[in-house]
Amino acid sequence: MRRILTIFCILLCASVARGGVRHLTLDEAINLARLQSLDAAVALDELRSAYWQYRIYRAGLLPEVQLTATLPAYSRNYSSYQNSDGSYTFVRNNFMQMNGGLTVQQSIWATGGTLSLSSSLDYLKMFSGNRQERYMSVPFALTLRQPIFGVNSAKWNRRIEPVRYAEAQAAFLSATEQVTMSAIGYFFNLLLAEENVNIARQNLSNAESLYAVAESKHRMGIISDNDLLQLRLNVLNARASLTDCESGLKSNMFTLRSFLMLDEDTEIIPVMPEAFSTPTLVYEDVLQKALQNNSITKNIARRRLQADYDVASARGNMRSINLTAQVGVDGMGQRPSEAYNPLNDNQYVEVGVQIPLLDWGKRRGRLRVAKSSREITAGRLELEMRSFKQELFILVEQFNNQRRQMEIAIEADTIATRRYNSNVETFKIGKISTLDLNDAQVSKDQARRSRISELMYYWYYWYRLRSITLWDYEKNCNINADFDRLLKNE
Repeated sequence: MRRILTIFCILLCASVARGGVRHLTLDEAINLARLQSLDAAVALDELRSAYWQYRIYRAGLLPEVQLTATLPAYSRNYSSYQNSDGSYTFVRNNFMQMNGGLTVQQSIWATGGTLSLSSSLDYLKMFSGNRQERYMSVPFALTLRQPIFGVNSAKWNRRIEPVRYAEAQAAFLSATEQVTMSAIGYFFNLLLAEENVNIARQNLSNAESLYAVAESKHRMGIISDNDLLQLRLNVLNARASLTDCESGLKSNMFTLRSFLMLDEDTEIIPVMPEAFSTPTLVYEDVLQKALQNNSITKNIARRRLQADYDVASARGNMRSINLTAQVGVDGMGQRPSEAYNPLNDNQYVEVGVQIPLLDWGKRRGRLRVAKSSREITAGRLELEMRSFKQELFILVEQFNNQRRQMEIAIEADTIATRRYNSNVETFKIGKISTLDLNDAQVSKDQARRSRISELMYYWYYWYRLRSITLWDYEKNCNINADFDRLLKNE
């Protein structure tokens, strides 16, 4: 019996944890959205992708160590062989070969070349003929590969990739704030839907009460049939409106619940937030912070560098000279020790030239296309920056104006409610018509909805400014994230 009661208590607690009623504030909704919404997960995945791309670039600046080995390779076949008189014959091969090598390679970002140091040992054993064993060693070989007149991709990457990663970090912070704006929209949609249900219930209760009073007056001949029918119609409309509002409430609750990844059985009751006092924002100050922190400035800088790189690549492809030089020592013998003593010098130099003599203007055309694309990119970037400044100016004006709009909406809501309550009492004593009463009710409902809408716009504009400037005006500091903690498992 005790075990059954224990299991029952556990199941009861689990059901309460899964479902139940949850009073949700705006701050709690924002925190949940940043922690566990799918939009936040997508933003973090995009940051991780940019992080690994940056890691690849950083790794390319460091020495790379490679080990190559063949353990072993056996061959038993025929191959062609040229005699001293120029004729060919076929000889049978029957041998085993093993080799291993170690190479350290380092890119030279200042010149775009590659410097490598390698060491290798080869072993060959014949199974036919004199059945010899041979060893060949290359204790060290220093090799330089250097393109001349070509584009230095390493140097350009040192300029582009840090800007690209900084752009990704700023974009992640902006995306986090945009997740907040989505949470605000869903939260206030639910808040407005709940208020619509409350308004519909209140209107239905008032309509039924007024209809009951009207029936008494109609029996006494104080009210006409037309007014009585109008009040009966008001009752029916109020019931239909309540049904629609309840359906809308369920729909908006499901949307917010899904966005915040909450349990399907949880009933959310949104808590009405309040606007806090904020200073009047100055456009020039907001623009300065946006240009310092927003990803658009880094995006513009990266795209300009990319356009310059495309022009440099097209110019470098006009002609190409590649230099390869190698110095080192090698040795050969029938035993491993003989392969390292004595050693012989080993030098190798190769200069390759590729200069187009007749290509019908193909490479020159590519250079002109790259220059034209750079000019087009510069024009587009200028237009994007002008549009960005214009939208930011409008947003600052909207936010500064929104506080006054909220004050007006609060006062209008108070007046409309008092007017409706007064008209209800006046109608009961027969001094106003049903048309005046309906007008007061419509005004009251619109004023209440407008109050919630203006509050929603206030919070939306606030976080929209945060997402653009990446500046917390409440704490007066930059909006940052602990990127090391976010990416520590990568």
